[in-house]
Amino acid sequence: MKLLVAGSAEVDAGKTTFTTGLIERTGIRGYKPRAGNGYWYDQDDYRRAVDEGRLYGKDAKRIAAANDGSVRPEALNPIHRLWLPTPGRGKGVLGRDGRRFVLDRVTDGDDTYVVNGDVEVPPAAERAFPLDEARRVDSLSELNAVMADRHAPALESLAERIAARSGAIVESYSDIARPLSEFTPDAVAVVEPRRCRVYDGERYGKACEVASGSAHEGRLEERVDNVVGLLDPAASVTLPALSSGERGDVATVATAYETAYDAVLDAA
Repeated sequence: MKLLVAGSAEVDAGKTTFTTGLIERTGIRGYKPRAGNGYWYDQDDYRRAVDEGRLYGKDAKRIAAANDGSVRPEALNPIHRLWLPTPGRGKGVLGRDGRRFVLDRVTDGDDTYVVNGDVEVPPAAERAFPLDEARRVDSLSELNAVMADRHAPALESLAERIAARSGAIVESYSDIARPLSEFTPDAVAVVEPRRCRVYDGERYGKACEVASGSAHEGRLEERVDNVVGLLDPAASVTLPALSSGERGDVATVATAYETAYDAVLDAA
């Protein structure tokens, strides 16, 4: 059984809480193919990882902890991006107003790094990672070429491992409809504050193909709202509000979201 968890809100949709509880409920391994964090907004996560000489975020860490056995976040999350706030600056290479891409960690066996040559890398990251060996990019076209050469094979490798498993739960990032273009789930949970909408996986995949991609952060991707606007949900379930302590206990989440998980499993 293959399941996808996506979010209709760009941040704080509740995807990872939902994913960790679903892992607890089903015993199926969870994955987060793409993730990122901000140097300013996620400073605690950044410092913890960099002190270990690694680059990963709290979402991948929570999913890794929810899985059975010992697994590194990097094994579940081959692409991780570090962002830097840049008030008053333009978008630059792969950026948005107010923030810019600093570097990517790409894991396909070994960890490699891609650095924005137009951004000053924070000193701790400069010391922690072998950035002298990293590929530096100065334009969107260069970055797209590197993504085709490094990012795409890493994601394809993960997709092959997922396909070989009897079960997998894949969590998307931001409000992107699917993090792996070749991944066809049996059911999809679209999570947002207070609500989970459940969709048939095959129909959701077809809607992704129909939805027009738009230039978004260096690649063509479907937004969740554009995809689900083409579909009727198989179920819509209200999610209860949970405290931070409750969200951190996967057994509590599994119980609190039982009705939503039942709907996802029924759809699968």
